[in-house]
Amino acid sequence: MTRATLIEKISGVFAPISTPFSADEEVDYEALVFNLKRYAQTPLAGYLALGSNGENRSLDEDEKLRVLETILAHKAASQVVMACATYDAQRHTDLFLKRAAEAGADFGLVLSPGYFRKQMTDEVLYRYFTGVAEAARIPILLYNAPGFCGVTLSPDLVGRLSEHPNIVGMKDSASSGIEAFLKFESDTFHVLAGSANFLFPAMLGGSRGGTVSLANSFPELAVELWQCGQRRDEQRGWPLQERVTRINQQISGRYGVSGVKAAMDLAGYRGGYPRRPLLPLTPEQRDELRAALRKEGLIP
Repeated sequence: MTRATLIEKISGVFAPISTPFSADEEVDYEALVFNLKRYAQTPLAGYLALGSNGENRSLDEDEKLRVLETILAHKAASQVVMACATYDAQRHTDLFLKRAAEAGADFGLVLSPGYFRKQMTDEVLYRYFTGVAEAARIPILLYNAPGFCGVTLSPDLVGRLSEHPNIVGMKDSASSGIEAFLKFESDTFHVLAGSANFLFPAMLGGSRGGTVSLANSFPELAVELWQCGQRRDEQRGWPLQERVTRINQQISGRYGVSGVKAAMDLAGYRGGYPRRPLLPLTPEQRDELRAALRKEGLIP
């Protein structure tokens, strides 16, 4: 992949696409296709398939592959797909990324193993990520999400890994500060914001985009904020960032994945049910979310 192609593919807003379930907790592929057809008409750069909003750990391997294939089959021609691997054994990660590459995914996003977190030293993680990258048939991005796996990638480790030819970037979803990683932003390694809460300042610091849950329900709003970052429009960008953060806190910040799905329903998408142990919002919680989104002028 050339430098120009990499920059083009990794720039923009990516929706960490939700996996809708029916009331009996089966994957609702019809609802997924419905959402994808709508997303294909938006300015989204692409999708993160099978991330935390996709309830990766709640899917079996056959479901993961079918969800990924569905996303690839119904995306717009210009949209890019990242496939997320969240395994504790490297051989499982390697096998998943092999299947993702065969299905047509553009990138693999790899979460740190977390079950043996006390043993996940920088040296162990360096061997893991470089081993994965060398075996993978598609370019790899690191996924820094200690809230999900309990392991935080250190700046020193990321700096070393950024030199690997098949590790082309990272998604940072940690609350510790993306600034520590933006110094590694280059023509061959890109740092994506993992939350709409800091998308604009991340772009002012050199990021080219982000993978943000708000894009599941309000993709145009997320892209509008990204465009402010592209133009470095601080006069409009900072007030919009404050609004986006406020909205995001009402959705995922307050209710997590179940809130994202409820917001999708309210915005005209098909969020559906989460899979247990997650529970859907109660009628009272849904009413509160509806009122908050109506107050922001996002729904009638």
